[in-house]
Amino acid sequence: MKKAVKSLFVVALSLKLSVAAAAGLAYNPELLISRYASWGIDPDKHLASINLKESWGNFKKKKDIVVAVVDTGIQGDHAFLINNIYVPGGKVSSTNFGVDFSGEKVTNAPTDAHGHGTHVAGIVKSIFPEVKILALKYYNPKASGQANLDATIKALKYAVDNNVDVINYSGGGPEASVEELRVLKEAEKKGILVIAAAGNERSNIDDKRHAYYPASYGLSNIITVGAHDDGLNIIPSSNYGKNSVDIAAPGHRIRSAIPNNGAGYMTGTSQATAFVTGVAAMIKSKHPSLKYDQIKNIILSSSLKVKNFEGKILGAGKLDAGRAIELADQVNNKLGTPAARAVANR
Repeated sequence: MKKAVKSLFVVALSLKLSVAAAAGLAYNPELLISRYASWGIDPDKHLASINLKESWGNFKKKKDIVVAVVDTGIQGDHAFLINNIYVPGGKVSSTNFGVDFSGEKVTNAPTDAHGHGTHVAGIVKSIFPEVKILALKYYNPKASGQANLDATIKALKYAVDNNVDVINYSGGGPEASVEELRVLKEAEKKGILVIAAAGNERSNIDDKRHAYYPASYGLSNIITVGAHDDGLNIIPSSNYGKNSVDIAAPGHRIRSAIPNNGAGYMTGTSQATAFVTGVAAMIKSKHPSLKYDQIKNIILSSSLKVKNFEGKILGAGKLDAGRAIELADQVNNKLGTPAARAVANR
């Protein structure tokens, strides 16, 4: 029976690969419209989506990429995510699928009772189907704000100590933390990119009185993300700032994975952040030698200018995966081309 099941799995996998190959894409195009996919990657949403299909037509994985999702945990055996779970030590199991810093004792079972973390992880996976996800739980609804901040710092430190490639932090708050800043500066030194939500307080975070952390720390390795809808408007709840918010991405009624093997909708800069994380992970996977600042510049420089975003988003740009991968190729090729020999000056 086991051999029969394995044979069926191989046949199904072969069919998926052949469909992708026939379409000239790195991944099966059916994933773009699956029950876990949103309008943010729908090929029919030409203007509003991130143009993911175009990027898949120009993508080849060269390196496994680990994304730390610092959030409310994850459903480790979710049908959509089970093959993407990563742990630094041991094998993935029902008792080892990430790290939970939210309780009195640290455990390796970051169960997601909220749903937010599973949803965010699902978005990242929908963009980069082969991404490795390290689920780090910080959030405890019964804990104080300070306790949740302390757990956040521990989760961030764990991600940095384990040298992940990208950190997705779809959360934050109005208070800065010296210790959090110290950990994020360590991430900067190590070349780890941090994608952070701009926040959902309807505020201009250019104004220091409305700053939102960690997005407002201003470190070179942080990309701060605002949220737009499918009509290319910044959603009312999204924080904004023409100097402080780097880019906008889909964040209104986004469909993704939720606990109990489900799919559901959520809205906010949390969801927008995950879109940028997915694209950053793809770039790093295709071009492992690119540094964090180069990837950040590629994502921002390739963004598509939207008039409605003027005065709210730096450069008024929206995320575009197709343009980002294309620009990453150009930057990588330029960096990899040796300088031409020239006659020495006399």
